[in-house]
Amino acid sequence: MPFQKGLLATPVPAHARHLFFTLQSPEALPAALDALLQQVDGDQLILGVGAPLAKALGRAVPGLRAFPVLDAAVENPSTQHALWLWLRGNERGDLLLRAQALEHLLAPALRLADSVDGFLHRGGHDLTGYEDGTENPVDEDAVQAAIAADGSSFAAFQLWKHDLEYFKSLPQADQDNIMGRRLSDNEELDDAPESAHVKRTAQESFAPEAFMVRRSVAWADPRGAGLAFVALGHSFDAFEVQLRRMSGLEDGIIDGLYRFSRPLTGGYYWCPPMGETGVDLSQLLRV
Repeated sequence: MPFQKGLLATPVPAHARHLFFTLQSPEALPAALDALLQQVDGDQLILGVGAPLAKALGRAVPGLRAFPVLDAAVENPSTQHALWLWLRGNERGDLLLRAQALEHLLAPALRLADSVDGFLHRGGHDLTGYEDGTENPVDEDAVQAAIAADGSSFAAFQLWKHDLEYFKSLPQADQDNIMGRRLSDNEELDDAPESAHVKRTAQESFAPEAFMVRRSVAWADPRGAGLAFVALGHSFDAFEVQLRRMSGLEDGIIDGLYRFSRPLTGGYYWCPPMGETGVDLSQLLRV
């Protein structure tokens, strides 16, 4: 079954708007979801279902669970929402207007709890200046990593807030050691410390290998600025083992990223496959 093609489409559009909804009137959910399905094309608008929404409908989606609460020395907040809508495009104003329309469409069943404006920075660089997603699988490898057999995908979302002033105050060698790459040419450092981000998240170093596809963009609003991190997998497992290692739960070594950045949010979402007439929510809405 085909997947929501925007999940893996390249290049990533210049602008994104992430909308997160909480349940407000469960009895109004079926009508709201029926209306929403007319809007979701899986390209300019991607839909992700959180565990609270499935629970409210009395359904269980295999593999779907809430974002974990980790007992670690660093904080990874779980801010699980019922629904995630990912708007994508090249015109920020259009995304704003469409987001407002979607908010009205889903009321009173769902209430907008948070929104994040994302933007592509220098063709895919983090605000630190380093290239993001260097080790992403591509082509068929990306499909195998990110898409389940039924065409669905499992997305992890975290909003990372950077202390850019602190990071930029560090010597270039320290910055490179945090990332495990040279800013000048994006090459991995042979002598990077064990806390370097590339070592903490080396996908082939896990058993089984923890491959996933990242679709992150920069963000900035009154809360600060940083990386709106999106990881796609055929399950949540690859992301979760990487997060546990980053947090020091595997060997006590904490990822260098936490020296200057911290996640403000954390959510897991199931992105259903596409059917003949649009996104397929039959697992949730069948009678």
